[in-house]
Amino acid sequence: MKAIAAGEHPEQAIGTVFLCCGITAVGFVLCISAYLVIAGMPAIRTLGAGPFLLGTIWQPTASTVEPSYGILPFILTSLYGTVGAVLLGTPIGLLTAVFLAKTAPKRIGALIRMAVELLAGIPSVVYGLVGMILLVPAIQNAFRLSSGATLLAAVLVLSIMILPSIVNVSVTALTAVPKEYEEASMALGATEMETYFKVSLPAAKSGVAASIVLGAGRAMGEAMAIIMVSGNVANMPGPLKSVRFLTTAIASEMSYAPFGSLQRDALFSIGLVLFCFIMLINVALNLFVKGKRG
Repeated sequence: MKAIAAGEHPEQAIGTVFLCCGITAVGFVLCISAYLVIAGMPAIRTLGAGPFLLGTIWQPTASTVEPSYGILPFILTSLYGTVGAVLLGTPIGLLTAVFLAKTAPKRIGALIRMAVELLAGIPSVVYGLVGMILLVPAIQNAFRLSSGATLLAAVLVLSIMILPSIVNVSVTALTAVPKEYEEASMALGATEMETYFKVSLPAAKSGVAASIVLGAGRAMGEAMAIIMVSGNVANMPGPLKSVRFLTTAIASEMSYAPFGSLQRDALFSIGLVLFCFIMLINVALNLFVKGKRG
């Protein structure tokens, strides 16, 4: 009895450590949220939510005309870029994950896993550099544009960057599907491919949804790579137009925005809008998964 009682104390201590770590993680999220709200709301109150969110002109340093702080081009560009990257990257990532988890020979699977891990480890600035050197001139020549730094180039780069997130998490989810599900499906006459796509993938939908959330979050929050291939111009979005994302607006102007200026406050407000979009993506996909379970 004494040995059991003595053994309970380390378990309680470990449980307390785990609880503290969980509370710390939640605390970080709450602190970041509170700071963004406190820092971002003054500019929105000053400019007005309508003109700020729906305005189409961003000219915070204009001297001959009244400065403008409309971020609708940034919002639409970020949405189009994220949706385009997810639509391109998700099918490739899911098919790669099914191949790695179910059908890949050991040597080929190990080689592809190594390539995916290398993709995850490449710094974003390298993606941007390669895109600027190879992809941007190719788009410029293909469509006969004055500049190939466009939304299309940004979408292509982002779709490659989100592949590791989708592949790695989806492989883990597919591997965790009980073998009995697949054996029962094949026993009923289904082929292997039918089993993988109609049984294994639906059974792993929560993990697949998590992978898409991670990919969308990275696409929405990326700055360094796309600032090099998108042109960084505050235009309304178009596939072959130079554009500016929410993230690149912050990255390109925060360093020279004067402290205490309305421009700097507006950049914090852009950060708040970006944070809200990422939270909405997470909530929407989580509700979708729960609805499918129900």
